[in-house]
This record gives sequence, C-alpha cells and structure tokens, in this order.
Amino acid sequence: MKRSKKILFLMGLVSALIVLSGRLSQAGASGFKVQEGEVAPDFSLPDQDGEAVRLSALRGQWVVLYFYPKDDTPGCTKEACSFRDNIVSIQQIGAKVLGVSVDSVASHKKFADKHHLNFQILSDDRHVVTQQYGTLTRFMGMKIARRSTVIIDPEGIIQKLFPSVEPEDHALEIHKTLVALKQK
Repeated sequence: MKRSKKILFLMGLVSALIVLSGRLSQAGASGFKVQEGEVAPDFSLPDQDGEAVRLSALRGQWVVLYFYPKDDTPGCTKEACSFRDNIVSIQQIGAKVLGVSVDSVASHKKFADKHHLNFQILSDDRHVVTQQYGTLTRFMGMKIARRSTVIIDPEGIIQKLFPSVEPEDHALEIHKTLVALKQK
C-alpha cells in the first residue's frame, strides 16, 4: 500500500513538472507572455485613488510598467522609493511610471501615502493583467506579481523586457535604458 502511494505521488509530481515546463516554454525564456517588438496588451486598472488607468490612453508617451510582489514589503518599498526619488528625471524623458501588483486599491492607497509615492500604482486584484503579461506567480501559496518591468514606446510597442530586477537600482537602470532607446 505504501509503495503504491509513493508511485502515485511520483507520477503526480512528474505530471506537474510536465505541465510546468509547457507553461514556461509558452511564456518564453524570460517568463513573460509578451515579447519585445509586439504591441503591449491593453488594459484598464484602478490606481491607488480608485481612478481607472487605460494603457491605450497613454499612447504618445513612453510607459514604464513595473510589476512588483507586495505593498510595503522591504524589496517593493525600496523599488517604489527608488522610482519616487528618480521620477523627475524619468518624466523629463517623457515617460510615465506605473507600478502594478495584485494588492487592493486600499492597500495601494496606504502604501502610496506612507511612502509619498508620486506616481500611480495599479491594482490587479483579479490577476487579469499579471496573467496577460506573464508576471503572475505563486509564492508561499499566494498569487503575486513577479518583480519585472516592461518598457513601452509612444506607439504602444514593447521595447524592452526586464524579467527580474534589483529593487534599489532599478529606477536608474530604467532611466539609462530610456535614454538609450530614445537615441535609436
């Protein structure tokens, strides 16, 4: 009896690994379901004030769409504060920064107020956009957004994907990348 349970467990594990490998290959090596050079999938999400933000309404400017796991956690706070502290230089390039996580509007409001965030953070509490872009993942049984970033040009085309980032220096990396992309 014990042996058959072990065999069933191993068969289940192998099946899960096969399914997972198929999902990873569909998402590409970066984990994203989107690719550089394609049109960024449109969406509408509420920001920390409950105001709807539609990606397509931002055409004509660069968009930095950064996904992060959870409000008010150490890495996410460092990353948000880095964008806050560098927002003027990013805006001077003509770019708009949007943070996205699966936390609620109320959670975002507290996070934005506590850290004086000067950009919009969007609530994807139904996991629509994180699934669409391929950034939804699980951590300790919770669904969260994987820390990653997408740079979208003024025509709505994805120009650069960052599948994983260092929270403290990411805003500076984004600034440098935007400067380089604009010079192309």
